[in-house]
Order: sequence, then C-alpha cells, then structure tokens
Amino acid sequence: MYVFDAQTFRFLEVNATAIELYGYSREEFLRMKTTDVWPVEDRLNFFKLIRETRKGLVSRRHLRQRKKNGQIFAVEITTQEIEFGGREAFLSIAQDVTAGRCSGEKAPGKNSYLQALLENLPQAIMILDEKRHIQMCNPAFERLFGYRHSEIVNRAPESFLIPPEQAAEARRFMSGELLRTQTKRRRQDGIVIDVQALDLPLVLNGERIGSVGMYEDISEKCRAEAAQREAEERFRNLFENAVEGIFQATADGRFLSVNPALARMYGYDSPAELSEKVRDIGQSLYVDPRRRSDFRRIVEERNFVEAFESEVVRKDGVRIWISESARAVRDNHGKIVGYEGTVENITERRRSEIERQVTTEIVHAVSVTDNLTDLLTCMHTSLRRVIDAENCFVALYEPSTGVFNFPFFVDKTKPVPPPQMVWRSCAAYVYRAGRAMLLPPERVYKLAAQEEVEYSANPAASWLGVPLRASAGAIGVLVVKNYERENAYTERDLEFLSYVGDQIAFAIERKRAEGRIRESEARLRVLIEQLPAVLWTVDKDLRFTSALGAGLARLGLRPNQIVGISLQEYFETSDPTFLPFAAHQRAVAGESVTFHVEWKNGSYACHVEPLRGSDGDVLGAICMALDITDRKELEERFRQAQKMEAVGRLAGGIAHDFNNLLMVIQGYADLLTERLPAEDPLRRHAEQIQMASQRATSLTRQLLAFSRKQILAPKVLNIQTVVTDLEKMLRRLIGEDIQLETNSVKDLGLVKADRSQIEQVILNLAVNARDAMPGGGRLTIETANVELDASFNRMPQVLAPGPYVMLAVTDNGTGMDAETQAHIFEPFFTTKEKGKGTGLGLATVYGIVKQSGGYIWVYSEPGHGATFKGYLPRIAEEVFSGPRETQEARVSLPRGSETVLLVEDEKGVRELAREYLEMSGYSVIEAEDGYTALELATMNSDPIHLLMTDVVMPGISGRELADRILQIRPAIKILYMSGYTDRSIVHHGILESDAVLLQKPFSLATLAAKLREVLAAEPVH
Repeated sequence: MYVFDAQTFRFLEVNATAIELYGYSREEFLRMKTTDVWPVEDRLNFFKLIRETRKGLVSRRHLRQRKKNGQIFAVEITTQEIEFGGREAFLSIAQDVTAGRCSGEKAPGKNSYLQALLENLPQAIMILDEKRHIQMCNPAFERLFGYRHSEIVNRAPESFLIPPEQAAEARRFMSGELLRTQTKRRRQDGIVIDVQALDLPLVLNGERIGSVGMYEDISEKCRAEAAQREAEERFRNLFENAVEGIFQATADGRFLSVNPALARMYGYDSPAELSEKVRDIGQSLYVDPRRRSDFRRIVEERNFVEAFESEVVRKDGVRIWISESARAVRDNHGKIVGYEGTVENITERRRSEIERQVTTEIVHAVSVTDNLTDLLTCMHTSLRRVIDAENCFVALYEPSTGVFNFPFFVDKTKPVPPPQMVWRSCAAYVYRAGRAMLLPPERVYKLAAQEEVEYSANPAASWLGVPLRASAGAIGVLVVKNYERENAYTERDLEFLSYVGDQIAFAIERKRAEGRIRESEARLRVLIEQLPAVLWTVDKDLRFTSALGAGLARLGLRPNQIVGISLQEYFETSDPTFLPFAAHQRAVAGESVTFHVEWKNGSYACHVEPLRGSDGDVLGAICMALDITDRKELEERFRQAQKMEAVGRLAGGIAHDFNNLLMVIQGYADLLTERLPAEDPLRRHAEQIQMASQRATSLTRQLLAFSRKQILAPKVLNIQTVVTDLEKMLRRLIGEDIQLETNSVKDLGLVKADRSQIEQVILNLAVNARDAMPGGGRLTIETANVELDASFNRMPQVLAPGPYVMLAVTDNGTGMDAETQAHIFEPFFTTKEKGKGTGLGLATVYGIVKQSGGYIWVYSEPGHGATFKGYLPRIAEEVFSGPRETQEARVSLPRGSETVLLVEDEKGVRELAREYLEMSGYSVIEAEDGYTALELATMNSDPIHLLMTDVVMPGISGRELADRILQIRPAIKILYMSGYTDRSIVHHGILESDAVLLQKPFSLATLAAKLREVLAAEPVH
C-alpha cells in the first residue's frame, strides 16, 4: 500500500509490505515517482487509472509493475482519491497476483489487507451498502464520533450523524455521486463538529454495490480560519476607514495596495486610480526624488523608518508635507522586495511649526541686525520657508520726494527698479488703501477698469501685498508674487505676510530711531573714549554699571569689562575706610568728592559726583579718574635730575676749590720730603701727607668726572680696541674665580671720547660686577652697533635718535631691586659695608658717559645679576658739517599682520612694546605674567603666531613659559627680550644658545626688523 501526490505523482508514504514487494527502501520510495515502478510500455494504463479515479470512482485493475531488480510482475491495483497531509493524493493498494495467474488459485489474504487498511487509516471511515445503511466502520470513526460499531451497524447516517440542517446534503449522498465537501457532523454527545467529508461510490464489475464515507476532523482548522476571517475583516475595516494613509509598495516604487485615505491625501479619486497612475513613487510624488532615495537607504540600514518627513505633489499640483513610517518586507534570502507602512498629512502641523520658527527668527533678526538690507535679506530667507516668495520686494515711501525706494528687491524676470513716483501700481493701491490684499489677474483687470491701478497685459498669476504699518501710518508695502501658478496664496498666507509686514515696519521705525540715538551716542562716546582718563558709573550698591575712556588700556581693561562687579571686588579690599569707597559712598549720599588714589602701578586724580535720574533721585555715582602717572614720573624724574645736577654742581665746586688746597698741601709736603734727611722721623710724616694728598687727588678727579667738569681729550676710537687692551688687566682685577667673556660685532662703529675715561668706565663697571659675585661667576663685556629711532625717547632714559655704539657689562651676581637701581648712580651711594667703598665708582661712570654725549642704563633683578648698557654716539670717520639724514627718514619700517602674545611684568615697558607692535601692524594679546599668558594661549581659539616674552619674570620665567606654550601651540615662534645682553643670558644658562633675544632698551626699528626676521625664519626641527 502506498500514497502518492495527485499533481507530481511523488510517493508520500509506503508501508512495509510495499517495501518488501518492490524491493526499494522507504527512503528510495520517497525520492521516486509512481511512474518509476511502471513499465514504460504500460504507463498509458497508469494515466487512464488516474483519470478514472479523478471522476470519483474507486478503481481496481489488473496491471503490470516493475520491481527494483527489473522484474515485471502482475498486480491488482485498487486506487482511490484522498486528502493526505492537507494535499490531494491517491491511495493505491497493490497485490501481487503473479502466482494466482500462473496456478489459477485465488490469492490468499485479501480481506486481511482490507481489514488492516481500515484499522490503520487516520481518517474516520464508514462503509454503506446500496441502501445506505452502515455495514462497517473503522476505529478512527469510533474515536471521532463516539459510536461503537455495534451501535451504528445497519443504521442510516442521516438518522444520527447528519444534523437536520444538512438534509439536502444527505440527499446528495444518497444519489450515489462522488461528494467532497466541508460540512458538519454530530457526535454521540450531541456536539456538532466541522469535518472534511468524502463520499465515494463502490463499484464492482461496473455495478454500484455501496459507498464509502471518509471524515477528517477540521474543527480546529475551521476555528482558526474563522478567527483569521474575523481578523481580516477587522483589518479590512481598519484599512478602508483609517484616517491615515496605508500602503504596500514594491521595492522599485509601485503601489501594491493603498487605502482610500492615502488616495484622498494625494488627490486621487480612488485607490485604484492612485495605483494605476503612479508607476514610480519617487519620481511621480516626491518634490525632491532624492528624499525617496534617503527613505530607501534608511530602511535598508535599519529595516524600518519612523516619521520620515518629505514634501510631495498631489494630483492637482498642490504641494503637501507627509510623515511616513514603514518597514521593509524581505524574501527568504533577506532581500528587500517591498515596503509597507502608514502616511500622515502633516502640512498644517509643519506649516504651524515653520511659522513659529520663522516668527522667532524674524523677531531675533529684528533685535540683533543693525543693517536694514541685511535684515530684509534675512527676513526674506525665513519668509520663503512659509510661502512662495521667489519674487518679493519692499517699497518704502519717502515723504520728502513722494517716491518709492526699493531697499529690497528680488525677481526672476526683472532687475531692481530705480526710485519711482507713487502712481497707480498695485503696490501704490495697497499703500493708499492701508490694508492687505490678494490680487488675482481678474481683480487687477477690474481695478484697472475702475482706474484704481494701471492696466497690465500680463499681470502676475498670483499677487499678494501688505502695507508696512507704523505708529504714524503706512510707510511702505511688502509684496510677493508668482508668475506661473494661480491661487498660489491663501488667506492664511495673507495673515502671515501681514504679520511679517508689521515686523518689518517695526524694525524700520526702530532702526531709524536707533540710528539717530547711535549717532548721538557715537559723538558722545568718541568724546569719552578719547579722554585721557577713565569714566565709570556705579549703582547704589557700588557695583560698576559702565566703564569707558582711553585710560582703561593702562589698567589692562576693555570698555565695560568690569560692569557688574563691585568696587570692593575690583580694588581687592573690603576696608570701608579705603578712600575710593568712602568717596563713592559720599557721592551716593549726594556729595561731590575729589580724591587721589594709587592703583595698578599708576597714580590717579579722581572726582566723583552723584548720578541722578530724570526725576532727580540719586541712582548711584559717576566718577572720572585722570591718569597722572606719567606726570608724576616726569616730576620725579625732573626732581631726580635736579638733585643729580645740584649734587654735580656741588661736587664740581668742592673739587675745584679742593684742588687748590691739595696743590698747596702736596707742594709743601714735597718740599718737606726733599729737605728732610731720610733718617729724620719727620720725613715719614711728610710722606704720609703726600700719600693722603694723592688719594684725595684721585677722589677729586672722580668728583670732576661725575660733575662732567673734568677736562677731556676726546679722540675718535674703537671701544672694542680699548676692551681688548684692558683684558689682561681685567682678568687680574676680577680674580680667577670669575670667568671673563668679551664679544663684539664686525665693523664696530667709532666714537669720539677720552680713552682714559672709557678705560675708567670699563674698570669701574668690572669692579662693581666683581663685588656683586663674591662666590665667583661670569662677567661678559659686549660691544655692538645700535640704531635708536624717534620712538626711543618714549623710554625713561631720553636719547636723541641716531646711530650709537653700545658697551654692555653683564654679571650673574646678586642683582638689585628697583629701589637700589633708582639710586645706583648717585654719588656716595653704596650697598657695601662701611669702609669698603666710596660710592663714587658708578657715579663716575655716569658722569663720564653723560659728558661724552651718551647715556647709561641698568637692567637688573634680585638673584639674576645685572647688565649696564652705555650708549655713545657713533660717528663716521669723516665728519660732515651739514645735518645728516637719519635712518628713520630713509628706510621704511617692515610691517606685519600676525598676532603677537606680549608678556612683560614691567607695566611701562609692556605698554611701550604694545604700542610699537600695533604701530607695526600686529594684533597684540598682552599679559602681565606667565600664568596669565598661559591662560590666554589656552583659551584663545584664534592663531597666535609669535610669543614675545621677558626672560626674567616673577612666577615662571620666559623660558619656562615658552616651553609650556610650545606644548599647546607647536607652531608658535618665540622672541625673548631682556635688559641683559644675549651672551650673558646664554652663558648664565637662562636661555638656549639658539634662542632669539632682543636687548632692552630697543627702538621701534630694531623691534620691527627683529619680528620679521623671526616670523620669516623656517621652523627648526
């Protein structure tokens, strides 16, 4: 017995007898077709057998079949159509009748086979006679319906098995025709169940002898199908009645199914029309087809997309915004074959969102944009996001001329028009009427017929204009138009454009008022900012509310930088008796006060007044502080110069009178010495008088040198030659524990000076350096040519511009503080122990250099040694009688545009250097110490091209600062500056040998040239 598929004829199941009979294994059978066991010449009989069986008959034939070993044998085949595993199939029972045919005997076991078949089939089977009385049933029938065989034998099925409502069906069963149907049957317990029924007539030798009824319980299947139908119905109702669009589409952009809501959304009459007309969703519907590509890309990556917003075109050409949510539909290989999802029309929502955004943008632009053209451009850009404003203009009415000006005009077909008289244009009509208007072509023709507007043969297809309404009336018109599309604008567009027009009018009125105020304020601000003072205001709590004036730069402040902080915070003290606090409190109380304060290394004369409002109430205080630092410094310098001059005159006078006395004393001492014999004890006394007078003579010469009244014998000489000649003497003078280094440039210029006095200067400076290095050290003597330009007179030491020769003596000894440096050149001033020095060594140096037409300058800091720089006028070998053109007049200074970070702890030097840099075209960021410079270099996002730093500073040194900034900005260039000479700086280990050093004091020309040299240099790797 075997079962095979009704379509493919493949074996679906075989029993053990078939396996034994045909010689194939079960696995082999299941890979074969039924025709494989039929001889080729008999296969026509197989197809006849199939046709007979399909007619609803149970077919029994004697045929031939073939075993696996090729043997042909005779079989009796009984075949009937059944359902097997949910598919159409045939059941065949094959009995080998070869032996019977040969012997004429009857084949044994036939009934047993049939019995086994009935008992083992899973379908419930009943066999009826020709009167349709049940003759037998199988166990599956008993289990399904609950009846025993003995209870139903010889009974008609319609009496107990078939419900009354199935009576018509029962009559068909009795007609003897083949019947396959899905019906209902009643169990013994009264429950009616769903079954798949097959009624087959039994035919023997062409005569009908009865029928077979076969049943399969499909109750679960029917319940599942009913649930499925119910779900499908609910989905269909949802699909058909949903307010959102629902779709299924192919991967190439065709709709498979759409609901009515989606068809209405896109402007089509029915889902069928939408599916038929739209063959490519991206090209047919999307305003920008690239959005469809984005949609597909996102779904490909994520397998879904949510709230994907796009602009699409309806059937009538109107553009709408939609939001799509969809998922990918993939085949068994994971390939996307389509999409399904929902679509929401978000046009109104998006319009509202955009209107809110544009409103915010316009309000913001009105508040922050000063230029009217920029404001109108910005507003037009925002307006285009809401309505069609490709063609847009603003016409402002000028009452003095009676014309329209066009501060903003964009049009695809027309250029910007010149100012026009207000005649009978549509814009003029709106201006005169003072209300917003939609003017389609037919309305324009009607107005033209009424002579309200000029006739136009080709008016815009859509035209919308609104007046710009200010407090005093309309000041102009805002117009948008579309040349191609009719009904491009709606009443909502008119309302929104009216709002924009009001904002433009408000902005124009405000800008005009602000312009007038700004002009007034600018004039006042210029006056205040150019004042060489600081003007500030405070409230009643003594918090700054403004701070202006050119004097802020000296305090390192920007205008209004300190607004919001209190006087106590700024002056870094809470002492209520501090003079600025007390003065401001008195001013807040209504009293005017004048006071003086020292602050930030500066001196200020201040006057504070009560600050009153329009009602006369005191709001705070207003104070003006005049920077008198330079004046006080000049006064102090003048007093110092007067003191030095007075001391010099006194010393010169004393030395002149004392010389006469010494001449008498020394003459008589010489006479006594010559006249007294060597053994006379009085001779020793005379010799002591001689020695004392010689020392006094030396002291007198020093006093004369300081007072610049010593008689000199100036000659043209090279200072380096003097240094070289003195070198041996200097080495003996300073001792072996001090290393002497001399350095000079080639072609050192000549000076006109007394050689002996220059020697005295070098020796005195060397001795001073030796005394500053009791534990040994390094002494550096350098000579160089320098050019001092007109800017050099801004330094505390004033020299005439021109060429000079510099003599610099540097030590790495104990150094000096500012207080000591202020008195270093005064006669008789000394820091040595009593009896160790006269205090005239450096005073003598000062006098010699000044008498030779030069100046000497000291640079020192405690613990970092000292550098003395003397500047003597450089002369040519041939002296010209006429005035010489200075280098400043002949050579233009090199300029730059880079950004320089300037670091200098001395305020006066920092301010001068900043001014030099700005005069040379550079942008300057200044800091008073290394920590501030590090913070500025870290926080500033703009490029900084060069660091210009002092070498010796409190906190961190210039070299350490440069190393740290190079870690932050590796490309930055470094320029050091110092009062020490470059040789001494390198030799004392403060800088590397390849460091670039600018010596103080320096001129504008020297700085400008050095900056270009450093910035143009290639980086060293």
